[in-house]
Amino acid sequence: MGALKLATPGLSGQRPRRVVLYSHDTFGLGHLRRSRALASALTQSGTAGSAIILTGSPVAGRFTFPRAVDHLRLPGVKKLADGSYVSQNSGMDLEATTSLREGLISSTIAQYDPDLLIVDKEPTGFRGELLPTLEALRQEGRTRVVLGLRDVLDEPEVLASEWERKGALGAAEKYYDELWVYGPRSVYDPTQGLPLSDDVRARTHWTGYLRRAIIDPADVPDTPYILVTPGGGGDGEAMVDLVLTAYEQDPDLAPHAVLVYGPFLSGDTRDAFEARVAALDGRVTATGFDSRIESLFAGAQGVICMGGYNTFCEVLSFDQRAVIVPRTKPRLEQWIRANRAEELGLVRNLDEFRDGLTPQSMIAAIRALPHQNRPSQAGADGLLDGLDVVIERAAALMRSTLIDAAE
Repeated sequence: MGALKLATPGLSGQRPRRVVLYSHDTFGLGHLRRSRALASALTQSGTAGSAIILTGSPVAGRFTFPRAVDHLRLPGVKKLADGSYVSQNSGMDLEATTSLREGLISSTIAQYDPDLLIVDKEPTGFRGELLPTLEALRQEGRTRVVLGLRDVLDEPEVLASEWERKGALGAAEKYYDELWVYGPRSVYDPTQGLPLSDDVRARTHWTGYLRRAIIDPADVPDTPYILVTPGGGGDGEAMVDLVLTAYEQDPDLAPHAVLVYGPFLSGDTRDAFEARVAALDGRVTATGFDSRIESLFAGAQGVICMGGYNTFCEVLSFDQRAVIVPRTKPRLEQWIRANRAEELGLVRNLDEFRDGLTPQSMIAAIRALPHQNRPSQAGADGLLDGLDVVIERAAALMRSTLIDAAE
């Protein structure tokens, strides 16, 4: 792909800009929610006239999207405990599912003809499903292509090995006009340990965190509460159990808690939690899934949460005192983020290696929550420029397609 050429104003007669955002979404809500935030910012700012999100999330249809943003649900896959994947469609094996996804991606992009493709996290897509599309776009040469990375991916050595195995390094070098890191370089560099060329590093932009806002307002409790959220919930059983045990063992623990399980914490596990919530006689209330969780963040006295990227962005955006209980398996991503955020004074990290995940440590953390500093007191506002930078970079890249087309 050619070097970026700065556009001059006044090129008229062009159609409204189109953006595709791809997120493989094999697990959790993070990729989908990040793509929705980006698509909303790009369309509502007028940078793009429309956007389509390609997602494998099984709960995509339960979210609201702005008028100019649509989504296409790719056939789902799920990750097993041993790290392998299977198709969510019992009538198809994994190879057939991947092939179907690959075809849907290729045909959608060919027909929609976007000016910009933003790929979330996986340079080659799920099991390489994005490679035919990336090669076609490279040959055609008009659509700009960006790889978006969250602030922390994994331990440097683990990530380097994974990228080499997946061919991600070669894809990043060959197919991507820019890399966007959705965080500040002063907080963490997710590319450390990756043998990226000087050329790719020169095309890498640190945007800052993606600020969140209330998109779809919802009613919240009138009485003081803390919000307890394990994100998507698929790996949140231990954290929820710890919070409920804390309220069970300390009858004076306050304020009351609003627990949002997430869509992936279900079945017998959730039924058992529901019985325990009922026995707490209103001190903890619970709901399965709330796609309008931003309102609950905004109204809370504090937050107990896991350490996923989107939850962390919401903690900063709504300036919430927070205790993060990061998972440490299968990746150390959440622990790295929570540990670094605590070093900066943004949150409290309930560290299983240091504090121990015991009812006593959780009781102490909840009791201390009202006395924590808010993230803004540690300069969080200066870390939340991500959407503004994304809009600026997207506009520059799409202006460059106008220049290329005019020459």
